[in-house]
Amino acid sequence: MKESTANADLEFLTELRHELHAHPELGFEEVRTSARVLEYLEAAGITVNTGLAGTGLVASITAGDGKGSIGLRADMDALAMTEVAERPYQSKVAGKMHACGHDGHTVMLLGAALELARSRRFSGTVHCIFQPAEEGRGGARRMVEEGLFKQFPCDLVFGLHNMPGLAVDEMAVVVGPQLASSDSWRVVFEGVGTHGAKPHLGRDAITASGHFLSALQTIPGRVVDPLEPAVVSACSVQAGDPEALNVIPDKVHIGGTARAYTPQVRDQLEQSIGQLAQGIADTFGIRAHYEYIRRIPPVVNNAAATALALQAAKTVCGAAVRTDFPRSTAGDDFSFFSQDIPGCYVWLGNGPAVDGALHHNTSYDFNDGAIRTGMNYWVTLAEQVLPT
Repeated sequence: MKESTANADLEFLTELRHELHAHPELGFEEVRTSARVLEYLEAAGITVNTGLAGTGLVASITAGDGKGSIGLRADMDALAMTEVAERPYQSKVAGKMHACGHDGHTVMLLGAALELARSRRFSGTVHCIFQPAEEGRGGARRMVEEGLFKQFPCDLVFGLHNMPGLAVDEMAVVVGPQLASSDSWRVVFEGVGTHGAKPHLGRDAITASGHFLSALQTIPGRVVDPLEPAVVSACSVQAGDPEALNVIPDKVHIGGTARAYTPQVRDQLEQSIGQLAQGIADTFGIRAHYEYIRRIPPVVNNAAATALALQAAKTVCGAAVRTDFPRSTAGDDFSFFSQDIPGCYVWLGNGPAVDGALHHNTSYDFNDGAIRTGMNYWVTLAEQVLPT
């Protein structure tokens, strides 16, 4: 990449990143974000398909006579959070902010698309996938269901995410499981409500729920092999009325999340939470209603795709590439892309976590210093995977 061109790109990409940060949009609502990206792509003469998953974009760049094709993915959505840190480009939308760096992801892939369209130092087709609704609303799944890879066949697919704590010129590229499956579960214990002074006349769902919550943590490490990572968390408990403290309610609603890195453990978690709920209900003579919602599969990096990603990362970052980096129990719906097509998901440094501002923190901000590294990585990856 020519230095003058890179510097010019970095200036406008930084300005655009700040603009996107100030105007965050939630999943499937990225109308403004998508339009701004489309504007730059079309001005560069790049072929763009719109409408997949509503606000999704696919920019396709072909060079030479190569038959290979790859997909590069960036997510565009923000989170339903209130930004508290004061900065010139602070969110202008109440209750919404870019707290995970998707504004940065978007501009890095846009910058790479513009450079690839200018230089065309590759042979084949690069599909730049600007995905809506990564934050739990199912954007990747919807893009696949609406024919993403039928319309835009890819031999390999690649993802990138920023990581606070790594330097902006540092990357982590690791084969195998990277992010956990992300599923939700709900249990409703239904007893017989009664006067708080006469518990023997009812069936106490609250006491039953306490036993359930306590026993829930016996699933990881007791049901699941202790050598297999797993997380089961209760994140919501609703019962009774704080203004009616002499009433034992009929129902207790409990909900939470379950995380795993393999299909086998994921199945175990689904089955075991339900079995535990039913067993507790039987013990207390009440009823249990159970629902398990499979949301996002685990992200597992394919060995061949990871080797290619590692080569590109080392070209860009040299020795500042980690091949041993902790898995995350967070989820990313990039897994819907890479479960069907060999893929690799890498981490790009976001610098220090200033004031403890990690992902999904109200003070988080994407580090503009990472734009150059991320853009260069995407361009290098395309050129090396699809050589002339």
